Amino acid sequence: MFFNSKTLSFLIAFITTILLLAGLLIIGLSFDIYLLLFLLVFFLLSSFFNWLLLQFLIFNEIKNINMLLDRVKNKEYAYSKKALFRSPATPLNKLKAEIAEFADKKQQEIEELKKLETFRREFLADVSHELKTPIFAAQGFVHTLIDGAINDATVRDKFLAKAAHSLDGLNMLVQDLITISQLEIGEIKMHFTNFDLQQLTEDIFDQLEETAKERKTKLKFYKYNPRSCYVYADKMRIGQVMTNLIVNAIKYGKDNGTVEVRFNIEGDEVTVFVKDDGPGIEAKHHKRIFERFYRVDKSRSKDKGGTGLGLAIVKHIVEAHGQKVHIESEPGQGTTFYFKIKKGKVLNESAAVKK
Repeated sequence: MFFNSKTLSFLIAFITTILLLAGLLIIGLSFDIYLLLFLLVFFLLSSFFNWLLLQFLIFNEIKNINMLLDRVKNKEYAYSKKALFRSPATPLNKLKAEIAEFADKKQQEIEELKKLETFRREFLADVSHELKTPIFAAQGFVHTLIDGAINDATVRDKFLAKAAHSLDGLNMLVQDLITISQLEIGEIKMHFTNFDLQQLTEDIFDQLEETAKERKTKLKFYKYNPRSCYVYADKMRIGQVMTNLIVNAIKYGKDNGTVEVRFNIEGDEVTVFVKDDGPGIEAKHHKRIFERFYRVDKSRSKDKGGTGLGLAIVKHIVEAHGQKVHIESEPGQGTTFYFKIKKGKVLNESAAVKK
């Protein structure tokens, strides 16, 4: 830079001194040695104070702004906020703060893009793995039949049934993926109505009776549950939430165990609890349990079946109702999933009487 702070300070002091000399001569002072000494001292002091002002109020700030701009150009958006706000508020500091704020936003965008890229890679790997299993299984059964086993009626029927089962699992996975995608982009709209959640859960218990019998699991309501529990929500989607949570509790609860559903009515909200008496889940898994394809114990989860998307669907549906789904669990203490939902209007007053 041709004009640095020292050069400018001397130039300003010189011009100021000349103007002061002209003013003194105009008012009639004679030019002598004392006036010359006064002007020299004035020039030196003026130069020093001008340099201080220029250096610390202007040039340092311009230097910092240039450094920030260089970082932005080089896509290095991290910076020290302590260094940014050490100086008092001035127009240059405000400009520096705006540039730093822009850099901060860009840094956040970069971090978010990195997370999304990591998520995309993991998701593609998970989807590929989940799709590969049923496809390869069905492919193996079909090729075995093509290679000659089709002539054996017993083997043929057995392998066709297994191939159909694999393809049913593939279809379920694809349907769950479509559901999650539609929920995430808002394509699925919630249709809110008043309905009895107690009755809906009883219907789900009936539907899952055979599934529960396979593990000798008892499905029951909390003994102090109300006889009816009206909520205002999307009946079909909340039914999907309850089904997923109860199926999950059956699969991961213990044999000869119990799955309990409880409704707690408080104010204008209902808290829904689904509890199992299984082995429980360590706290380190709680934050990720609702992620797509996340499995606490991958080897055990594969044996249990399912698409690995059930809890992710639960999370999205509950959030579409403006609420959050939570988990309480400790190893050896079972697991409880719970969420809040808006209380609805009772459609049948006689059904609201408690047992």
